Amino acid sequence: MVMAADQVARTITRIAHEVAERHRTFGDLALVGIRTAGAPIARRLSAELHGITGVRVPTGALDITLYRDDLMRSQVGPQPILRRTDVDFSIDDRRILLVDDVLYTGRTIRAALDALIDFGRPRAIELVVLVDRGHRELPIKADYVGRTVPTSREESVQVRLEEVEGRDEVVVER
Repeated sequence: MVMAADQVARTITRIAHEVAERHRTFGDLALVGIRTAGAPIARRLSAELHGITGVRVPTGALDITLYRDDLMRSQVGPQPILRRTDVDFSIDDRRILLVDDVLYTGRTIRAALDALIDFGRPRAIELVVLVDRGHRELPIKADYVGRTVPTSREESVQVRLEEVEGRDEVVVER
């Protein structure tokens, strides 16, 4: 096990403190989590930021299924599962914190950037990930990283969250 429930919670709290230190004002800040696991992490970060700063940061969830470059491949399947995008605020001229669970090749983030830009033109986009496992195929780097976990390409990093799977943990599986 890479992270137990208490470590996941502490890591999200630490990231929230890093965001608060880097951003002096919060009026134009918003969080957008990539479905599935990025969305609950974004909501938790938003709650932590509210506790630290007293400011409620708008938070949304983004479905990137139709933006993936592997849509026609066997990984997604012939009938991709579409989830709801919930971004009920304007992203124009905002600083967006794009949130995901694991940064791997960078392709998910590329798809998320494409999807996000379809909603407007943010002033800036920063990337928050709970785990960076390396093996990038695209020139994408996270601004905030919970934990860097060296892995082989044969391994996978599984982030399990209470909101999705009933428990918080991060494990590496073969």
